[in-house]
Amino acid sequence: MDAMNRHPSAKSSAVAVPMPDGAARNGTAAGAPARSADSSRVLRNTYGLLSMTLLFSAGVAALGVAMQWPAPGLLLSLGGSLGLLFVVHAVRNSGWALPAVFAFTGFMGYTLGPVLARTLTLPNGGQLVALALGATGLATLALSAWALRSRRDFSAWGGMLLAGLVVSLVAGLASVFLQIPALALAVAAMVALISAAMILVETSRIVNGGETNYVLAAVGLYVSIFNLFSSLLALLGIGGEE
Repeated sequence: MDAMNRHPSAKSSAVAVPMPDGAARNGTAAGAPARSADSSRVLRNTYGLLSMTLLFSAGVAALGVAMQWPAPGLLLSLGGSLGLLFVVHAVRNSGWALPAVFAFTGFMGYTLGPVLARTLTLPNGGQLVALALGATGLATLALSAWALRSRRDFSAWGGMLLAGLVVSLVAGLASVFLQIPALALAVAAMVALISAAMILVETSRIVNGGETNYVLAAVGLYVSIFNLFSSLLALLGIGGEE
């Protein structure tokens, strides 16, 4: 944010000269390409890092399926993901940012491996995984394209969506401990909708200059895509079990 320097007037009664309309328009026009170039650079770096982290995470998940790694458990999954996410935010402006990002996304792939392995044991399990993956990809592309073309600012939705994620997390924990399949189904549907909306919000923040750190932007989009895929997989998996 540009600071405005105020020059206190001396005891003489100097008259301020207004800026001509043409000069004001030229100043605004000169700043717009710079902001657009910055947003384009952040967007390009974000999607470059995002694509690498998605491939890395998918590779770790596939290795987990092949090696039949055991599920890490609820406490380790939550503690590891939140802890590594905190580390990413703490080192976002240092040389440790990229190693922290790949450690986080690799761990998320590790937690996803047993879920994929369990889904693949269901009837038509491979089709369920492919359907969840295809739906996630199409939703991500469509929502990103909407944000890029419209250039609307959806950041006002952020607080409401964050509150929704907290509610869904609490409800998800309740469904695990109380063993209520209907509640788990409702939570998965809620997380899918919130994650789709978060993709739209995060992309619009990058486009409109609200997010200038491509590391945080890539991680934010990764988490939304991961949650969308996981929730769709849970919805399809519950339907497959029935």
